[in-house]
Amino acid sequence: MAISAFIVPVPSAEPLVGDLRRRFDATTQLGVPAHITVLVPFMDARQITPAVLERAQHALSRVAAFSFSLGTVARFPTTAYVAPEPSEPFVRMTQALVKAFPDFPPYGGAHEEVIPHLTVADGDASEAAAAAAELQGRLDASGAVKADCTSVVLIENSTGRWEKLHVFHLARAAGVG
Repeated sequence: MAISAFIVPVPSAEPLVGDLRRRFDATTQLGVPAHITVLVPFMDARQITPAVLERAQHALSRVAAFSFSLGTVARFPTTAYVAPEPSEPFVRMTQALVKAFPDFPPYGGAHEEVIPHLTVADGDASEAAAAAAELQGRLDASGAVKADCTSVVLIENSTGRWEKLHVFHLARAAGVG
């Protein structure tokens, strides 16, 4: 079944993580940019109506645009990622969307806690360990990536490749964007 997902693309992270993602994260081959997931899975794109988009915009309007950094490498068992700081606004966006769409829990309900992250390697523990070590060296040399979250993008994969379906702009905050 085709699904959709809410993400925050992080183009400023591409110079740091792009080649690692191409080597260790198969989603890059499907058109997924460096990003922080807000909610996946979401409904089939054929079910997304203007009313659904309006409800999602209303939910996301509860969080204003914000700045964040990516400077901490972390791991799940078979995944290496960079954690955003602060992480709380991402969690609030996820919670707001889940409140608006309770039939779509994060990761299908597989995890109790929402842990915002930008995946660099996924699927193999040894590859994730290698990617994490290389990524840590890069961050030590370059410092954290700075970014602004001014919008959330709804992407969908009905063709087998992930494509942008809609952009939700967040309310402007002082000093952001």
